[in-house]
Amino acid sequence: MAVRGIRGATTTEEDSETAIVDATTELLAQIARENALQPGDIAAAWFTTTPDLTAEFPAAAARRFGWDDVPLMCAHEMAVPASNPRSLPRCIRVLLLVNTDQPSSAMRFVYLRGAQMLRVTA
Repeated sequence: MAVRGIRGATTTEEDSETAIVDATTELLAQIARENALQPGDIAAAWFTTTPDLTAEFPAAAARRFGWDDVPLMCAHEMAVPASNPRSLPRCIRVLLLVNTDQPSSAMRFVYLRGAQMLRVTA
C-alpha cells in the first residue's frame, strides 16, 4: 500500500456559500466515482481557492459529503495576474492523498467546469 495524490479543480459562477459547496461537492463526487474511493481511503485533503472566493471553506462541503474523519485543510492560491493564461478566477482546487494499492498511473484527476482549461495549458 502507498499514498498517492489525486488532483482536481472546478470553478464557481459567484462567491457564495451555495456556489462553493455545490461546486466542491460535484468535484469530490466525481473524483470519488472515477477513483472508486471510500472516505477511509483518504489520508488527507488539501483545498485551495483563488483569493476571490471567501464565502465558505471548501472543506465544509467535504464534511457535508460524509468525510467526517478525513483531515482537511483550506488555503488561498497565489494571486497570479489575469494576464497569465493559467490564471483562472473563482477556482477551487483539491489535492487528495489516498492510501491505495494502485499505481500512480491509475489515479484519475478531475477538472470540471471552467477548470477544464487547466488540463490544456498546465
